[in-house]
Amino acid sequence: MASSLLHHYRTVVIPQLKRELGVTSERAVPRLVKIAVNTGIGRRDEKEREAIASQLELIVGQKVVPKKARKSIAAFKTRAGLIIGLGVTLRRARMYDFLERLIRVAIPRLRDFRGIDPKVVDKQGNLTLGFKEHSVFPEMIGEDAKPSFGLEVTLVTNARSRDDAIAFWRAIGIPFKK
Repeated sequence: MASSLLHHYRTVVIPQLKRELGVTSERAVPRLVKIAVNTGIGRRDEKEREAIASQLELIVGQKVVPKKARKSIAAFKTRAGLIIGLGVTLRRARMYDFLERLIRVAIPRLRDFRGIDPKVVDKQGNLTLGFKEHSVFPEMIGEDAKPSFGLEVTLVTNARSRDDAIAFWRAIGIPFKK
């Protein structure tokens, strides 16, 4: 079953962007390629690390991959090969399901939210959002959300320019500042 956001993209967003961007082919319209979700866990004990991994898996609906330090940094007391983060790359149906929950539930639950600044869209058109608390996601409602952790969500698009990407994100439903 396809998500309602994917259906909205195919039926509403593609025709709208074809008109706005002046392209004739549907393949030339920007699309979402992948979503990368990452969190840093630092030097936590094994029990906390497993709890964070299970909560992140609950949020994204996919198994997480441990990220190891590439090199030793004495100031942070890390050694090469030490697990310092967790990451997930979402594609296809899970990607659209996650994006729909992000737009419709998680972002509106942020405290003092007034919209995303369009300046956070980079030159390639990718949008990166940081969350201080993972508890804004709908899967954490009613769950024991300890330990608390923040995460970073990067939405990757194949837009040719930053302006095309901003038009795409607005059409999809990302709430930008006015």
